[in-house]
Amino acid sequence: MVQAYVLIQTEVGKAAVVAEEVREILGVESADDVTGPYDVIVKATSEDVDSLGKLVVAKIQAVDGITRTLTCPVVHL
Repeated sequence: MVQAYVLIQTEVGKAAVVAEEVREILGVESADDVTGPYDVIVKATSEDVDSLGKLVVAKIQAVDGITRTLTCPVVHL
């Protein structure tokens, strides 16, 4: 299993709607509105890196109101 945090920037005033819609996507464990340079932080889980990439590009980035994402895979050092 691969876990990642996806940091999302949204259009002004869209953070709550984006977080709510992203929470419904299969593979998303949580999606929280936050303050700072990013508007929503998502915790996602996938079988492997390829399927994680597909989750982010095909599903999360397709949500209306998202302007930019940054994916941070979890590593165990």
